[in-house]
Amino acid sequence: MIDTGDTAFVMICSALVMFMTPGLALFYGGMVRKKNVLAMMMQSFIVIGLVSVIWVLWGYSLAFGPDIRGIIGSLKWFGLKGVGPSPNPEYAGTIPHQAFMIFQAMFAIITPALITGAFAERMKFSTFLIFILLWSTLVYSPIVHWVWGIGGWLGNMGALDFAGGTVVHVSSGASALAAALLISKRKGYGKDQFIPHNLPMTITGAAVLWFGWFGFNAGSALGCNGLAVGAFVATHVAAAAAALVWMAAEWVQREKPSTLGAASGVVAGLVAITPAAGFVGPMSALIIGGLAGVICYAGILFKSRLGYDDSLDVVGIHGLGGIWGAVATGFFASKTVNPNGANGLFFGNPGQLWVQFISVLVTSVFAFVMTVIIFKVLDWTIGLRVSDEDEIRGLDITQHSETAYEI
Repeated sequence: MIDTGDTAFVMICSALVMFMTPGLALFYGGMVRKKNVLAMMMQSFIVIGLVSVIWVLWGYSLAFGPDIRGIIGSLKWFGLKGVGPSPNPEYAGTIPHQAFMIFQAMFAIITPALITGAFAERMKFSTFLIFILLWSTLVYSPIVHWVWGIGGWLGNMGALDFAGGTVVHVSSGASALAAALLISKRKGYGKDQFIPHNLPMTITGAAVLWFGWFGFNAGSALGCNGLAVGAFVATHVAAAAAALVWMAAEWVQREKPSTLGAASGVVAGLVAITPAAGFVGPMSALIIGGLAGVICYAGILFKSRLGYDDSLDVVGIHGLGGIWGAVATGFFASKTVNPNGANGLFFGNPGQLWVQFISVLVTSVFAFVMTVIIFKVLDWTIGLRVSDEDEIRGLDITQHSETAYEI
């Protein structure tokens, strides 16, 4: 039976998660050079349109449709056939099936948008569109089915991922690493300074992400209930702790705290708590978020030693943050918080930690390898990068015939 309160709650949360992608556009847009800001924001913005159409036509059916051997959903729900106003008890018994579908659509949108930060300022827009289409179909939908689809093999194994630690952040982080390695460095990387052109835009984007993330995590309870409240509190506490710890670490290491560091810390905390939000209490969330601030900051510092050009630190924040959050769920999960979950190591179930590790490993390897294959095919056929001349002029003018700022 449909519960109108639950339905209203999930619809509002869907809108909040949709708002995260424009927030990501602001967050990323402020960090690139001014000659690339429109191109950077356009990538996030157009993903909303492209992935929405993919999701309606085949993405949702592949992700959540009737199971095929635990690997993928069938195309029975192609074009949302059979996905209507009545509930589907297997996924959410108190809201319309379409409400569940559109909530999940917003996750499908922001996940590939996260990857764009890894190849910022150098990828062809036409190639980017084809990459998003292929990645959403061949990488995202299968992983969703493994973890959240009825019959999915990781879900059947007991993997816990409340709102997308492995599904969203580990997958996008691993794919971002593959993309950064294959598309190579920006011209002048290691010699020229790549200074964010508008940090007020970035910190505004971080604030929008923080706001929208309440829909991301609390909405994953799929009802207006105590579990949603717990996830909401855990989300906020983790973000706050990560921002403070990142700021403190940066203050010690660089002798000055920065607004970019504070904004990055918030996002790191939000990423890390995502898989655990509906399985842990406030104090566990505080620890998970605080450690995320240290882990992700250290990851970004270590990037320079490895020498790859992940332009906007997708690997350091979403990759490492997602891995830590998924593993931390294996430590801190408690059935006292969520009886439908499982206990973690600290609550007497060491086996859960192993399950979480397997889910991270499988997701990382699959996303990385598939992204390598997709990028190689695109490079051999239509090319990944803009020309050197176009990169120097900037993607705003060369890809879109526009400029962000006219003085």
